[in-house]
Amino acid sequence: MPSLPEKVSKAWDNHQGPVILTTVDEAGTPNAIYATCVSKYDEETLVVANNYFSKTLKNIQSGSKGSMLFITNEGAAYQVKGSIEYHTDGAIFDDMKSWNPEKHPGHAATALKVEAVFAGAEQLL
Repeated sequence: MPSLPEKVSKAWDNHQGPVILTTVDEAGTPNAIYATCVSKYDEETLVVANNYFSKTLKNIQSGSKGSMLFITNEGAAYQVKGSIEYHTDGAIFDDMKSWNPEKHPGHAATALKVEAVFAGAEQLL
């Protein structure tokens, strides 16, 4: 399974502010959201808590792939693309529940599985 290049894994540890999670609907129309409740589960998986998804959830349920864009404290931007898994129980869900703020519902853990990684136009993976 592909994993984050070391440079990007370290950059994730210094990401700043919300990430942008993008999915597409069945017609190919993109939908982008800001997500603040995020974590790196492992080197192959970035997770966004589903606290208030609507269109995003519909897109995931229809089989959408996704991308996640984040920026570091130093202003470097990275994009991770891949398939999406939706967990309502199990290890990834339990992990999400451990860091998702209690004030949010944490309906599910949305796991973006690393398939491609970019720094600007440069493909790193």
